[in-house]
Amino acid sequence: MAIKNVLFIMSDQLRWDHLACAGHPHIQTPNIDALAKRGVRFANSFVQSGICGPSRMSYYTGRYVSSHGATHNRVPLSVGEVTLGWHLRNSGRDLTLCGKTHVMPDRHGINRLQLDGADELKVLVEEGWFRPIDRYDGHHAEPNGAYAQWLRSKGYDSRDPWSDYVISTVDPEGGVHSGWKMRNVKWPARVAEEHSETAYTTDLAIDFMRAKGDDPWVMHLSYVKPHWPYVAPAPYHNMYTPEQCLPLQRAAEERSDAAHPVMRAFQDEEVAESFRSQECQDTVKPVYQGLITQLDTHLGRVFAEMEALGRWQDTLVIFTADHGDYLGDHWLGEKELFHDCIQRVPFILYDPDAAADATRGSTDTRLVEAIDVVPTILDALAQDPARHVVEGRSLLPLTRGEGVEWRDAAFSELDWTFKGARRRLGQPTGHHHAWMVRTERWKYVHWSSGFRPQLFDLQADPQEFHDLGADPAHTAVRDELRERLLAWFTGLKRRTTVEWQEIELRTDSYKKAGVFLGEW
Repeated sequence: MAIKNVLFIMSDQLRWDHLACAGHPHIQTPNIDALAKRGVRFANSFVQSGICGPSRMSYYTGRYVSSHGATHNRVPLSVGEVTLGWHLRNSGRDLTLCGKTHVMPDRHGINRLQLDGADELKVLVEEGWFRPIDRYDGHHAEPNGAYAQWLRSKGYDSRDPWSDYVISTVDPEGGVHSGWKMRNVKWPARVAEEHSETAYTTDLAIDFMRAKGDDPWVMHLSYVKPHWPYVAPAPYHNMYTPEQCLPLQRAAEERSDAAHPVMRAFQDEEVAESFRSQECQDTVKPVYQGLITQLDTHLGRVFAEMEALGRWQDTLVIFTADHGDYLGDHWLGEKELFHDCIQRVPFILYDPDAAADATRGSTDTRLVEAIDVVPTILDALAQDPARHVVEGRSLLPLTRGEGVEWRDAAFSELDWTFKGARRRLGQPTGHHHAWMVRTERWKYVHWSSGFRPQLFDLQADPQEFHDLGADPAHTAVRDELRERLLAWFTGLKRRTTVEWQEIELRTDSYKKAGVFLGEW
């Protein structure tokens, strides 16, 4: 049976090593593990940026950050960029959204196009060509949003039920505490589990699949958890103990005077200082794991509904994340920099085609990138691959066991202009970037603004504790990887307004247009 539907699932800030199928010794993720048994788990999948916005824009465009230009959460994707939603719309399909995208509207571009507020095109452009069931980003209060209104209908009487219930906790004596203070997340959320963000998003997705019946669909099911605020409803808030969490990964060398100055500046962020506390780690990490198990439980509901509707036969399923979480590793909190706990993410692909039967339940160690999602979906639906724009590669040849040459490096980048670290380092407002190239053995990071590079030997130092960026013995390796980075950078697809077929027709054709330049 041909693939006619796509379910593209994304979790927010989920580390690659926090699934049972990836080797976590304690965390319970039976439904995600079952998906891995149905499909292929790609163990070396990397995002194109360790920040929500630019990472997601690479997922949605199939393009590297330097190509699509939305380099940070505060930088909108240009109206000129082509997203998966446009590719699908161009072939008569819609891209349905249930949950988070972090798409920021390009107000300047929309104004230049003079799009009217009532124009359907303006709405689509503002949403990155998604058609939302409900867009819910889960980062701040949205008192007029659909989720807030739904919560009020369930009896949560508040102008701002998200702040007052969803991310507030209640202690055993009935005291209410804000989940913004990480010390308070040891207690359960004030909201009932069935009314939590994860449950609400799942309900909408299931209702959508039921309503579609046998009509084809493409849905981005995008959860806001386990992203902060790290608040979980009962019973997930205390499902795990600190002893059931992964050991902390950090070394004294990373805090020494020899450490990279930008990394040291990030270690001075408030969130990093908080995670240096053992109490903070012991409080937050178990709840983080509880949120993951809650997510897994609700994905089990989605997968059960797919079974009931017969959707496993005709639906491609992708499960991944937009980046990881430091949780105190490397003396850091949050995300952004280039360690594997941030850049490496879970990635499971279920391909219902019979040609993929031989790879079911396997783990593929080849390098996969976020930009591969768009070409994989287009390939599965037999759509135009848009090779003049898309920079990723379809993963279907890998799930179907086809012998293809594959990449041997992954690339990512960071715009840290908006961070307080820039000011602490005395850098002016402007362009402050870094780019990573990662091979099986080496990870090299080039920093702009005059800072030295970083280099890690992943074979000898898989924890990435020992920065060889200033080691004279590794000059040749750094030179080779810098050249590799330059070669990648010069190969990015900047000419996006002309398709390759059109280029071929126009090549050396000026005489056909009546131009006889150069004749003697």
